[in-house]
Amino acid sequence: MAKTILIGLDGATFTVLDPLMADGVMPFLRDLVAEGVRATLRSVVPPLTPPAWTSLMTGKRPGEHGVFDFFQKEAPESRYFRFTTSHDVQSATIWSTAGECGLRSNILNFPLMFPPPLLNGCLVPGGWMPWRQLRLGCRPAGLFDRLKELPSFKPRELSHDMELEEKVLEGCADEEYLDWITLHTRRERRWTEIFLYLMREEPADFSAILFDGVDKLQHLCWRFLDPALASEAPTPWERDVHWACRNYFRELDGLIAEIVAGAGPDATVVFASDHGFGPTSDIFYINAWLEKQGWLAWSGDRGARPDATHQVGINQIARHVFEMDWERTLAYAATPSSQGIHIVPRGPDGSGGVPAESYDRFRRELVEALKNLRHPDTGRPVVAEVWARDDVFAGPFEPWAPDLTVRLEGDAVVSILRSDAVMGRRREPAGTHRPEGVFLARGPGIQRGAAVAELSLLDVAPLVLHSLGVPIPDDVSGRLPLQALESGSSPRRFATAAGVRSSATAIAAHEPIGLESALDAEEEELVLKRLSALGYLE
Repeated sequence: MAKTILIGLDGATFTVLDPLMADGVMPFLRDLVAEGVRATLRSVVPPLTPPAWTSLMTGKRPGEHGVFDFFQKEAPESRYFRFTTSHDVQSATIWSTAGECGLRSNILNFPLMFPPPLLNGCLVPGGWMPWRQLRLGCRPAGLFDRLKELPSFKPRELSHDMELEEKVLEGCADEEYLDWITLHTRRERRWTEIFLYLMREEPADFSAILFDGVDKLQHLCWRFLDPALASEAPTPWERDVHWACRNYFRELDGLIAEIVAGAGPDATVVFASDHGFGPTSDIFYINAWLEKQGWLAWSGDRGARPDATHQVGINQIARHVFEMDWERTLAYAATPSSQGIHIVPRGPDGSGGVPAESYDRFRRELVEALKNLRHPDTGRPVVAEVWARDDVFAGPFEPWAPDLTVRLEGDAVVSILRSDAVMGRRREPAGTHRPEGVFLARGPGIQRGAAVAELSLLDVAPLVLHSLGVPIPDDVSGRLPLQALESGSSPRRFATAAGVRSSATAIAAHEPIGLESALDAEEEELVLKRLSALGYLE
């Protein structure tokens, strides 16, 4: 059976890739596109790393697989949030479905892979997991010790040395940029060497690797990557940073070439990003706006209670729990990353919150106020779209989602910080997520030299399963993108009840790894700083 390779390019966008291919910075990718098919890939709501990659790997929307954000409510009615983990992925994935059919998978650096799920093959988690946990996350047992023999193996860089990543916490100093870009260039090489080692020593039917430096460089260095923002008279430092960014993509192109060569000419190669990217300058202080509307009230002090600071950890992650007056707060934003608003339900004792019989009316009032909000400087709308929970998160896990989710005009970002002003502006444009990602594919049965209409992120899983000869489960929301295939292709489908486990069964099976797998307080703080560094926790 022919191999299938999935290469994830976190946050990749044709806005950046097309000029790099045209300028000869990424010649291999340019030639691969000419030999295969390309399309814009429409992300999910919200276009955010955890829900989007989970949707890509399951073919389902967040309300169907259970992942909405970097953080997860402990229960639908709870005010407490914790870090999202692999236990929250409540659906079959490409690799679990392939494994049920007897196929092997090797999965590298994808988010929400810790604690390690059961897998027929090899797993090396990365993403937001602290490097000290990498041994616990590698599967099968003994793989970590084998990888240690590789010349370039360095766990501190593979799974993020959070202390190094902290450099961009409050905006990176000019003298830090080059080292930071070089770090991510080096990380991609380390991941590629592991991938090529497993390709030789542990051959699999399906192999997937995620290059996440694309997302990170675009967050910090967007103004050096977007041709529309190029300086007409760059300083020597700006020229150096611009060169380093282009060199990252030049090196990445070479690593992709090595992977594709290693897979062989008969392999199907699929590229996808979880979302796209674009520039942002405006900041919407959403909780400040809710306060001005009379729907949110802070407690008497200006910060977390001194006696509660030690509790801002894995089980009580959101500081809003200690900062808000819950007797008077009707709606709040817990995290900026989800761009979501949660409506506070009335308590069981009848105090505070919104009573159930007033929920629909209050939600409509919120939506109307958001749509009528105007930027104080331009007079233009601040909010482009507002989605109710049941509109975009329908499914068994809908109750865990925000009641409302917003998309802001001009791709402004949400901040949950206290602020006297409702709107703010960055000194320099930064990169932020947009829903238009990238899809590229080449291999047997794939169209050659074609650009097809926009695909859904949910369509990637059916395509990969089709390329593996695995029937597509009936309960996925994605469809096989026939426009990307040569004529004559048709999906093989089967009811999940007949074979492969569905989201209603014990999908979230994980190998026991003991209590030592829990994040300690220091690791929690470092992960939070990493998320803050990328602008997710403003």
